[in-house]
Amino acid sequence: MKLLVANRGEIAVRIIRGCREMGIETVAVYSEVDRRSPHVLMADQAFPIGPAAASESYLDIDRLLAAADASGANLVHPGYGFLAENADFAERVEAAGLTWVGPPAAAITLMGSKTESRKLAVDTGVPLIPGMVEPLENFAELEAFVDQHGLPVLLKAVAGGGGKGMREVHERHDLAAFFDRARSEGGAYFGDDRVYVERLVKQARHIEVQVAADKHGNAVYLGERECSIQRRHQKVVEECPSPVVDADLRRRLGEAALAIVRGSGYQSVGTVEFLVDGDGDFYFLEMNTRLQVEHPVTEEVYGVDLVREMINLALGRELSWRQEDLFPRGHAIECRVYAEDPLRNFAPSPGRISLLVRPSGPGIRVDSGVFQGSVVPLDYDPMVAKLVVHAPDRPAAVARLRRALQEYQLRGIATTLTLFRALVEMDEFAEADFHTGFLDELLASQRLEELHGLQDPEAEEAAVVAAVCLATLEAGEVSGDPYSHGEGSHWWQEGARQQHGRYPR
Repeated sequence: MKLLVANRGEIAVRIIRGCREMGIETVAVYSEVDRRSPHVLMADQAFPIGPAAASESYLDIDRLLAAADASGANLVHPGYGFLAENADFAERVEAAGLTWVGPPAAAITLMGSKTESRKLAVDTGVPLIPGMVEPLENFAELEAFVDQHGLPVLLKAVAGGGGKGMREVHERHDLAAFFDRARSEGGAYFGDDRVYVERLVKQARHIEVQVAADKHGNAVYLGERECSIQRRHQKVVEECPSPVVDADLRRRLGEAALAIVRGSGYQSVGTVEFLVDGDGDFYFLEMNTRLQVEHPVTEEVYGVDLVREMINLALGRELSWRQEDLFPRGHAIECRVYAEDPLRNFAPSPGRISLLVRPSGPGIRVDSGVFQGSVVPLDYDPMVAKLVVHAPDRPAAVARLRRALQEYQLRGIATTLTLFRALVEMDEFAEADFHTGFLDELLASQRLEELHGLQDPEAEEAAVVAAVCLATLEAGEVSGDPYSHGEGSHWWQEGARQQHGRYPR
C-alpha cells in the first residue's frame, strides 16, 4: 500500500508519520522552493510537480495525478488547504482508480456551499443564525434584509472559508463597499463571487465539533474545540474542550453535528462548526469536509489518531470507537506559529531560519514543517508549526503553555510566538474570558504591546535564548546539519542523508 500526500509543510509531515506507523509507504510532492523541505526528506519517494506558484504545482490536478501514477500510489490524502475540499479533485482521484482519503465528492460539494449547507441545517432541524439560504441577487436585496433585521450583519462568500470573503457591516454607509469587497474576495479566492448575508451574533464563541463517520452507517462526535481567538476570522489559538461547554451542551452540539453528517451523506473525518452565544444557544455555521489544522488538541484530549482513522475509513473499515467510549481527559491548547510579524501588522516574514530550539518535556507536542536552516517561502500559507500542550486541566495547560513559549526559540524570521507570549500573561486568557472579536479588539487597543514579550522581543528574550541554546548545544541537539530538526537524531535524518541523491538538487 502506498499513499501520495497532495500537500506540503507540517500537515504533510503529520500524514507521513501516521502512514509510517501503519506500515504504508509514502510519496511526497514538492514545488521548486520545497525540494529540501522535511516532508520531501521523510517520504519514501518524492516527485517534483512544478514551480513555486501553487497554481502550477500543489493546485495542478494533472501534475498530482501524474505523480501518483509514476509512483504507483494507490491512495491520495489531500491534507488541508490547497485541494482538500475540491470535489473535482476527489472525483478525478477515484476516476483514476485511486482511493480518495476523504469524504464523497457529493458531500464536499454540498457542504462546500454555505447556502446549500444552511438549507440542510433547516431540513435537519439544526438551529441557524437568522439569514439567507440563497445567495444575494443584488444590492437591493441586501438593503431589504438590513431593513428587516437591522445591523450589524455579516456578509459571507458562498464558497468561502478561512476568513476569506467575509465582511462585518456595522454602519449603513459601509454596506455597498463591503458588499463589493466580499464579492471580489469570493471571486479571487474561490472562483465564485456570490455572497449571502446573516445577522452578526455579537461576542459569540466559535465552537466546532469533531466528527467521524464510516461507510457502514456508524458516526460519532469527539467533543468540541474552542476556536474563538481569531484574527480577522482566522483561527490563531484553539483549545479542547471548550471552557464554556458543559456535558449537556456537548451532547446537544454533538447530536446536531451528527444530524448534519447523516443528512449530507458524509463519510470520513470532518468538523461541524457552530456559534454559541452568551445564553448557551448555538447556531450552525458550516462544515469543513477535511482534517482540521487544530486536530491535535482533540487527539491529545481524546487519545485518538485522527489521521490513522481517516485512512482506515477511506479503506472501508468500520469506526474504531463507539460514542460511549469517547470522553475528554484533561485539557489541550494549540498555538499556530505563523511567519508573520505582530509588530508590523502581521506582515509576512519569509526568510531562512537561523536558530530553532523547540520546547519539550511532559505534555508538549510540536507539529512542524521546518528545521533549522529551512527557508520559509512567501508563496504559501505562513504557518510553520503548531505548538500543542496537554495537561490535566486548563490552568495547568496554561502554565505549561507559558513554559513552552519561553523555551520555543526561532530566529531569522519574525513569528507570532511573541504574540502568544503576551497573550498568555493576560487575565482574560487565564480566565477564558474571550469571544470571536476579542483578539481584533485587543490588537486595536494596543494593550498587547504593553505586556511582556511584545514590546521588544529581541531584548526581552536575550537571556532566555542564551540559556536555552547553551543547554541545547551542550546536549548535542543542535548542529549545522541542514537535516537536523534541533531535536536529536531522527530515523528519517539518516535516511535522508543516504537517499538525498534521489532528489533533484
